[in-house]
Amino acid sequence: MAATSDQDPERMPFLRNLTTVLTGLAPARRAASAVLALVTAVAVVFAAPAPAMAQGDDFANVCASPYVSCRNGVEAGLVEGQCMTANGTGNYTQVCVRYDGDYVYVRDGQADGHAAIGEIAGGDGNIITRLCRNPFGYGTWAKCNFDWTESGTKFVTGGYFENRNQLAGQLLWQFSGN
Repeated sequence: MAATSDQDPERMPFLRNLTTVLTGLAPARRAASAVLALVTAVAVVFAAPAPAMAQGDDFANVCASPYVSCRNGVEAGLVEGQCMTANGTGNYTQVCVRYDGDYVYVRDGQADGHAAIGEIAGGDGNIITRLCRNPFGYGTWAKCNFDWTESGTKFVTGGYFENRNQLAGQLLWQFSGN
């Protein structure tokens, strides 16, 4: 009986060498795949903005309302005005209001990936809620410039948005005539 092509003695060393080469490549390919996966994961983590920095001035659904003014603050160094700090419910967000100029300062008091929010609600006029967002992260201050009427009572809250619909915070104080 004649030898078939897979039993050909001349081809046997070639097949053994090919099997050895392929077996040797398998661990190398697994290692290369693992390195590629790690590099991709690192690139995704560092290229994506932190949740606190990921959104513009429409950081909450309520920002679409014509009665709400939402602002991302600019980084602030010197902080002025009346200040208070929220408790744990408000993630230790600190809010300061400088009445002459209608400035709101917000300090992020907890490293949790949420942006700190200062809210000024109430008063007379078309805008009844003002939200100042600190997108810069834990330990930083942000400053927002609003324009509110001096009439009516306003309420100051410090906190953060748990999601686009829910502000978790603590009422800090109220003021009027400013």
